[in-house]
Amino acid sequence: MLDNLTTRLAKVVKTLKGEARLTEANTQEMLREIRMALLEADVALPVVRDFIAKIKDAALGAEVVGSLTPGQALVGVVNRELTALMGGQSAGLNLATTPPAIILMAGLQGAGKTTTVGKLAKWLKDTQKKKVLTVSCDVYRPAAIAQLQTVAGQVGADFFPSTPEQKPADIARAAVDWAKRHFHDVLIVDTAGRLGIDQAMMDEIALLHRTLNPIETLFVVDAMQGQDAVNTAKAFGDALPLTGVILTKLDGDARGGAALSVRHVTGCPIKFVGVAEKLTGLEAFHPDRMAQRILGMGDILSLVEEAHQKIDLDAAQDLAQKVKSGKGFDLEDFKAQIVQMKKMGGLASLADKLPAQFAQAASQVNSGQAEKQMRRTEGIINAMTPQERHKPELIKASRKRRIATGAGVHVQEVNRLLNQFEQMRDMMKQMQKGGMAKMMRGMQGLKGMLPGRR
Repeated sequence: MLDNLTTRLAKVVKTLKGEARLTEANTQEMLREIRMALLEADVALPVVRDFIAKIKDAALGAEVVGSLTPGQALVGVVNRELTALMGGQSAGLNLATTPPAIILMAGLQGAGKTTTVGKLAKWLKDTQKKKVLTVSCDVYRPAAIAQLQTVAGQVGADFFPSTPEQKPADIARAAVDWAKRHFHDVLIVDTAGRLGIDQAMMDEIALLHRTLNPIETLFVVDAMQGQDAVNTAKAFGDALPLTGVILTKLDGDARGGAALSVRHVTGCPIKFVGVAEKLTGLEAFHPDRMAQRILGMGDILSLVEEAHQKIDLDAAQDLAQKVKSGKGFDLEDFKAQIVQMKKMGGLASLADKLPAQFAQAASQVNSGQAEKQMRRTEGIINAMTPQERHKPELIKASRKRRIATGAGVHVQEVNRLLNQFEQMRDMMKQMQKGGMAKMMRGMQGLKGMLPGRR
């Protein structure tokens, strides 16, 4: 989503390569480019003006070290100011209260509140080991209550039933009582949204806030709203004492301005971002890491954290031990690597967090085509017997035809997979022997592993 902003800022740095130092003249040109990049990204105009003024002061001031090149100095200044614009430091959820800790979700219809309730419940359950109860106070939208019940069931959170005939405040009081009596750590309250801001909606959610006295009041905003997100954020900020923001659909095609504007307008920290439709697609927001991603530095820390959460470390260690001991790398291991990559969100998700120079290499691969090829590869391996997976040399012509029929592909696809597997197994043997130079030469033959190269 932030690709265009990243590209524009990278262009600004390149234009300064031939300059000896930052001056008033080249800084003006640089600031004009940054201003255009931010406005194209749908960042609110008042936010852009304030941001540009701060960069100008910092770039021409004592913060620029003389030993740095102008491009390096610029990246350092913009990185610091971007981080400050988005909140400076990451802010986690405040759950320090007598249970249940109540979280009230607010936002417009279509922002993704109900799905985000499910994602947040899963995050609390998996990472914080909390017992979570969810409840819907949306008595207006058809099937809203049923939707939350389904989502809660999918993530393993408890659900408190309600009906459209009840009043939202009555539902809230009953849910709090239930949560106390059943020893829930957290109660997440989903509220009604509207297609636009109206007084009835604000009065209702203000009453809910007074009834519940939540420790966290989170504003859920669609990152694809662009400039309008600022007006919505201001309206909710005036009506409620917001404690944080959750940005949804950050993986969409929007230009990203909401991520840079909402914090400035509401004065509330962005606490989470929605990065996928799946119920695992919620990440804690780190302003410094987001700034680095925008500037093309990547987000390796988040990538490592995601790997720890989603990858089966025991399986990875077993594979490493198998390769080290020389016991052999088989098709079952090959399939396991595909499954691990899918858990990490696929090639596109991984490339999004890589530094620009690596992401550029990954961009030579058509991610959609690569994901399709991975699914096809997994299907071919699934069509094999356990014996064939462990001993691929058994797979001759008749077996290949049977496997191709079972996977719904041509025999040539099976041959291609077996050839790629043999190349990877040869590379594993080189690793086991310590022949790094031979292994690197072997990797040249693995280019076909990533289909869709441009």
